[in-house]
Amino acid sequence: MEWIAAKLALGRLGVRPQTLYAYASRGRVQVRADPADPRRSLYNAADLDALIERRRRGRKRAEVAAGAISWGEPVLDSAITTIVGGRLFYRGRDAVRLAQTESFEAVARLLRGGDGVRPKRMAPAAAPGAGDLRARAFAVLAQRAGSDPPALGRNPAALAAEAAGLLDAMAAAVAGAPGEGPIHLRLARAWGADERGADLIRRALVLMADHELNASTFAARVAASTGASLAACVLAGLAALSGPRHGAAAAAVRALLTDAARDGPEAAVAARLHEDRAIPGFGHPLYPQGDPRAAALLAGFSPSAAAAALGRAAQAHTGRAPNVDFALVAMTQAIDAPADADFGLFAMARTAGWIAHALEQVRSGGLIRPRARYVGPEPEA
Repeated sequence: MEWIAAKLALGRLGVRPQTLYAYASRGRVQVRADPADPRRSLYNAADLDALIERRRRGRKRAEVAAGAISWGEPVLDSAITTIVGGRLFYRGRDAVRLAQTESFEAVARLLRGGDGVRPKRMAPAAAPGAGDLRARAFAVLAQRAGSDPPALGRNPAALAAEAAGLLDAMAAAVAGAPGEGPIHLRLARAWGADERGADLIRRALVLMADHELNASTFAARVAASTGASLAACVLAGLAALSGPRHGAAAAAVRALLTDAARDGPEAAVAARLHEDRAIPGFGHPLYPQGDPRAAALLAGFSPSAAAAALGRAAQAHTGRAPNVDFALVAMTQAIDAPADADFGLFAMARTAGWIAHALEQVRSGGLIRPRARYVGPEPEA
């Protein structure tokens, strides 16, 4: 990663010092102290190049909209989550610090804005249906989406109770049975994890509770903008999460671990690079210096020898640090959880974020309805 002095950064951008400082304070350009002179600052050259490219594209509305679709400019206002300087914040609070002490339920309430304390006499979720973890989650949400009322115009207290009930229902689906107590303990009991394993589950749930406007969260917000029920919004999020480029990415990490066990970690990584295939579980566009969620989770346990060897090989070949997908697979293997526990943890955690974003979207009152840029045949006369 290239770091350049302020004078070079100003020349490259063609801006005044105040503008460069504003970019840095808003997290658009990473900055660090110069090791040779702590009084001076160095700026991330890649971030500067990205700013230059945005300006080169111009500010035409169509071009800006197209650039926003894939890791581009922000497209809507939110007070829930942000990523600044390689760190993840929930309503201004560092997610890594929250994961050290807070319960998943407390963080879910924080994401919702402090509302939604579980009603004391709320009936526990019904027993989930048959099938594997993923099938149970879809079935529970689909049943509720077909019967729960729309979210628009609802009393905030009623929506808060509904939000708490949805977390409880999802916990029952992931665990395979209804239960009482903190969700991380319910999952630990279901998977036979000890006290240490239960705390790792808690940390994972907190670290993955939300991640700004990712694909599944955007899907949930689109559903919420129509006034759909909270259950329908969570179902939309789960549908997007199930894809191999999102929540199911952990399956690709498991497949890579299988290849590494058969061929050796060096050979498994080299083969994928030779075939121009991505190395799943390493690198993240929003964290060029490493995913803090992965680092925080991996610090809580010792990965298996096989996972550790794969991590070393992947980093040596690609220069990329593990992301949360790799950390999640290594963690669930370390506590001997079921094979689908990584997806279950991801879905359980992200349910808190989907609900928070759905509620925020409902309060905003706006309908998310982008336009398509037509590139098909010429319309008939």
